[in-house]
Amino acid sequence: MATFAAISPALSAQWPTYPTAKTPRTAGGQVDLAAPTPRTADGKPDLSGIWEVIRTGTGQAIVGADVPALSRTSPFWNIGTTLEGGLPLRPWAAELRARRVADHSKDNPDAHCLPLGLSQLHNHPQPRKIIQTPSLIVVLYEANGGVRQIFMDGRPLPRNDPQPWWYGYSVGKWDGDTLVVETTGLRDDGWLDVNGAPLTDAATITERFRRVNYGSLEIQFTVDDSKAYTKPWTVKINQRLLPDSDLIEFVCNENEKSSLHYVK
Repeated sequence: MATFAAISPALSAQWPTYPTAKTPRTAGGQVDLAAPTPRTADGKPDLSGIWEVIRTGTGQAIVGADVPALSRTSPFWNIGTTLEGGLPLRPWAAELRARRVADHSKDNPDAHCLPLGLSQLHNHPQPRKIIQTPSLIVVLYEANGGVRQIFMDGRPLPRNDPQPWWYGYSVGKWDGDTLVVETTGLRDDGWLDVNGAPLTDAATITERFRRVNYGSLEIQFTVDDSKAYTKPWTVKINQRLLPDSDLIEFVCNENEKSSLHYVK
């Protein structure tokens, strides 16, 4: 059976703590997470920082530590958990997800040290780091060392791109204070969550990023995939800032043992 462990950066990192530059702080020296949204020199909201998904579980991810586990009803496990009626799966897609669950998610790319899909990356317990420039936004994922580029230079999405991508091909633009990112060119065997909700090469994903305040990031995630779903659907993902921290090196293949125990 595949196992997915949640690792707290604060507990597992070996980096020495170092204060994040230009961070608003309270009189007591604590990071003021409720401070106003920071902005870049051109006046746009600055999404830069290290972010982690807000955990909703009641158990402990690490024994003896105040690190909540990710519940099996969380979007990490079931991306459609907040949708009334669940995901609008086509019959073949519902059957595929049921098989993946019955197989204990043994073919999940994450269990084989392969890149995760965009939805899993947003909901994964390991953090991600956003680096923002006017023409390019780069997202570094601690999980499996992933790197994603969001092109902000006005280029269009490529037409009939023959190369499928784990993360797709992403272009972004600003709609007021919201970053709107459109992604196509995805692989045909995608996983949106641990339960195996499918994503195909017909999909277009639209993400709307809004930094609510200094410490909060809201992501509206819309999937339009007519091959796997009967209609487009949207979920909201909330993340929080991890100040005075950084990503740690995570090389999955160095100590990968879970595949030896998969149920055949």
